[in-house]
Amino acid sequence: MSELDTLQHTLLSDIVAAADEAAIEAVRVSALGKKGSISELLKTLGTMTPEERQTRGAAINALKTVVGDAIAARKSELKDQAINARLARETVDISLPVRSSPAERGRIHPISQIIDEITAIFADMGFSIAEGPDIETDYYNFTALNFPEGHPAREMHDTFFFSPDEKGERKVLRTHTSPVQIRTMEAQKPPIRIIIPGKTYRQDSDATHSPMFHQVEGLVVDTKSNVANMRWILEEFCKAFFEVDNVTMRFRPSFFPFTEPSFEVDIQCDRSSGPIVKFGEGTDWMEILGCGMVHPNVLRAGGLDPDVYQGFAWGMGLDRIAMLKYGMPDLRNFFDADVRWMSHYGFRPLDMPTLFGGLSA
Repeated sequence: MSELDTLQHTLLSDIVAAADEAAIEAVRVSALGKKGSISELLKTLGTMTPEERQTRGAAINALKTVVGDAIAARKSELKDQAINARLARETVDISLPVRSSPAERGRIHPISQIIDEITAIFADMGFSIAEGPDIETDYYNFTALNFPEGHPAREMHDTFFFSPDEKGERKVLRTHTSPVQIRTMEAQKPPIRIIIPGKTYRQDSDATHSPMFHQVEGLVVDTKSNVANMRWILEEFCKAFFEVDNVTMRFRPSFFPFTEPSFEVDIQCDRSSGPIVKFGEGTDWMEILGCGMVHPNVLRAGGLDPDVYQGFAWGMGLDRIAMLKYGMPDLRNFFDADVRWMSHYGFRPLDMPTLFGGLSA
């Protein structure tokens, strides 16, 4: 066997033995690369006589062609094998359930849902939303709302106080959303029809109380507003919110520094089904909100003349009415960020509450 035959046999064996594309590339470089075995033979053609070049040169070129074709064929074969292996490795089992999209898995928190529901109801009555800061001055949180300095009514709210500033004044985390009423009256002339959803803060924590909780208040100010108007608004709200045809309400005299007269409002219900309270039926009563005619001192603090204007206001806990409507037994779960709880009590993000489509559909 000649030298060329031996080299051809060796290279073809290496080509067949190449197991992947990297291996076949190594064989190509060793044979046809700049310093490959066949390339080195081709460099000797210049030193041959014309007669030797015709015979040996032809044989070397033939060897180059055979090895090159073999490398190309093996490379194509290995490439196909690699593709088939990847397809087998990355096979998708179409019988498995498709993972739902984030829009399908995500849930709206019940408090956000309740705010949207209340907004839909009162917007239909011509109310707008008003907002204010969570950190308030003593003036807006107490004094302007008819809580004089040293008044025992200030003790009704377990307040979070900040350290005194350079002027000796102590700001507070607002204990109710009522300061927004004063800010609105200062900035807007009557008629005023607003609702004020937002966070409030008091030092209290148990199954039905949280240091941070949510309230919504309503305020109407004009020249003719009265208790009858307030009662109608609250009855219509309760019918729409609890999604019942009729409600029976009773107003009990109470005391709030910022309203006079003041009332606690109870709604007739049925508590026989455990945590689920049914409204519009039964013989039980449940307190759901407080309300009253705006105190003349509060109107004056807002820059309005109580001899010309009068108004009424009401307030309720959003967390509390969410628990009542949807049968949630513990307020603390609202703030635990438990995905399982959210999956059970949360709402689909694309199902927006509307009066015609249903608030909690």
